[in-house]
Amino acid sequence: MAETLTWSREDVRLILRGELDQETVGALWQQRNAAMAGVTIIDLNAVDRVDTSGLAMLLHLVHIGQQGGNRINLDGISDKLTTLAKLYNLPADLLPVTTS
Repeated sequence: MAETLTWSREDVRLILRGELDQETVGALWQQRNAAMAGVTIIDLNAVDRVDTSGLAMLLHLVHIGQQGGNRINLDGISDKLTTLAKLYNLPADLLPVTTS
C-alpha cells in the first residue's frame, strides 16, 4: 500500500511529505496552482520516494512558479532523485537545487 503525500505552506516554502509517485500526485495536481502561489522553495526533506510521475510533478511545479515570476529552488533533493533526472538526461537547471 502506498504512503500518502501531504503538503503544507510556510511563508514562501511548499513542504512536501511522504511519497511523490503515480498513486499520490493526483491530489496535488488538482491544487498545483494554489499550492505554488508565491512559492520560491519546494522542500523535499520529508519526501521518502519519488518515481517518474513525481519527477514530472516537480518539473511542472517549478514551471508554474517560474511562470509566476518566481525563482524556484528545491531543498532536500535526494541522490536518488538526482540520479533519476540524470537517467532521463534532464538539464541540471530544470531541477534548481538550493545550496547552503
